[in-house]
Amino acid sequence: MANSPMDPSRKQRLDQPLERGLARRPTYDPEFFGAMSERVARYIGSWAFIAWMTVVVVTWIGWNVLAPDNLKPDIYPFIFLTFLLSLQASYAAPLILLAQNRQTDRDRVQFQEDRTRNERILADSDYLAREIADVRDAMGELATRDYLRGELRDLLEEIVDRLDRIESAQERKPEPPIASEHGLHPE
Repeated sequence: MANSPMDPSRKQRLDQPLERGLARRPTYDPEFFGAMSERVARYIGSWAFIAWMTVVVVTWIGWNVLAPDNLKPDIYPFIFLTFLLSLQASYAAPLILLAQNRQTDRDRVQFQEDRTRNERILADSDYLAREIADVRDAMGELATRDYLRGELRDLLEEIVDRLDRIESAQERKPEPPIASEHGLHPE
């Protein structure tokens, strides 16, 4: 225990932070209380709660009106019932507000995620629109199948015309005489 921070013989050093003890105030987990407030608020806002509260109030009033005088805990102005309902409302209101605040925070986060997703989708669609426009421009410069067929047909007609001209020229011209060894023509 000589190295313990609680050891009185240990010298305090100025270059090291002091070690803190346990917190004097009680701590709580805000997530636990937030989730609990949402559960309570969800129940208070349900038809089951309204039905049970109606049964309790009607039973309370019925008992205090119809019971013998010595067994009535709360006589006609029903002050104790009013006190209980006020107490219930004083606890319900902050719990409902806590639940609404948590829902608002969740909605804010969801809104931000939706906004980010929408911006990404918009950027992607802009990119795709530009790409489609580029493809259309490239397709305008690209030869289509019909254009190539027409060009090949025209080239084939030109080749056939040339071959016909060559054949007709060869038929009209007689073969040239064969030159002799001395360069004399046998004519």
